[in-house]
Amino acid sequence: MIHHVVFGQTPGGKKVEKLILRNKTGLKLELITYGATISSLEVPGRNGKSEDVVAGFDNLGAYLHEHPYFGCMVGRYANRIAGGQFELDGVTYSLARNNGDNHLHGGVEGFDKKVWNIMEVNDRPYPSVLLSYRSEHLEEGYPGNLDVRHRITLGPGNQITLDTEARTDRPTILNLTNHSYFNLTAFRKNIYDYQVMIHARSITEAGEGLIPTGKFLDVRGTPFDFTMPTPVGKNIDRVPPGYDHNYVIDRKEENVPVPVAEVYDPLSGRVLKVISTQPGVQFYTGNFLDGSLKGKGGVSYGRHSAFCLETQHFPDSPHHPHFPSTVLREGELFKHSTIFAFHVK
Repeated sequence: MIHHVVFGQTPGGKKVEKLILRNKTGLKLELITYGATISSLEVPGRNGKSEDVVAGFDNLGAYLHEHPYFGCMVGRYANRIAGGQFELDGVTYSLARNNGDNHLHGGVEGFDKKVWNIMEVNDRPYPSVLLSYRSEHLEEGYPGNLDVRHRITLGPGNQITLDTEARTDRPTILNLTNHSYFNLTAFRKNIYDYQVMIHARSITEAGEGLIPTGKFLDVRGTPFDFTMPTPVGKNIDRVPPGYDHNYVIDRKEENVPVPVAEVYDPLSGRVLKVISTQPGVQFYTGNFLDGSLKGKGGVSYGRHSAFCLETQHFPDSPHHPHFPSTVLREGELFKHSTIFAFHVK
């Protein structure tokens, strides 16, 4: 079942819509066309009650002001690019330096600040919405006219599938992810007791400004080790201000969906399992939330009150040829899928 409502209007006069998707097992997802943003996600817990497990706001005005990418699609390049520039086919392209000396999440007005078009709404066999956005040549400094299609589906059981495709008319770089902040206890407590397992035996070493050095570090026996279920709070003080690292997913072949991570909240019984075709995932523990942002229902988002699992290519890949390539050329299809699957135990 899918409903449309008007969520508001941008200062430029563009209408922003909210789409409400429900399935038969208690899952309810609210999606706004501003930033292709998952603004609410109600998931059943152990007691059978559905509660909202993602950070967001009650009104469009709050999304129009600065916030840490709650629930949105970020691009053209998720994560960081060192020095705000990259070279492609002998040409140097300059990007905004909006994160210290570096470029972050697509720049000053990335995909998170665009109104996406509704291409298709379909209730069969499962509730599904297809959004699209055209990024013009040299938007935020990136070459090529880029056409992106992003489908959100409530699949069988309590799972959400995000399928993203893109084509370009000239060589460019591309790295897209959903940036939802999850709290499986519906923001009644912090995330320290959550048991996390990440299917990765290494991370990309992060240097100054969280820019990769190019080295891969074995996580086993370190504070970054989540190869077995481990409480978030066990070692978080050893990696101040918290986790914000790219994990290299264990996989035998490229572009095949594999388990990425599992998070279990002992209080609510909710389990989130992430499956993806992407080679990496950024595990982020809301280190820079400071309580100043008031969310839905007046909830205050404090430090370590939520986590992100941003499936992605690696940060700063254009400067590291041995990383999986983020170059997309004309005639090629960018295609990736991520599944957020919930159950209770």
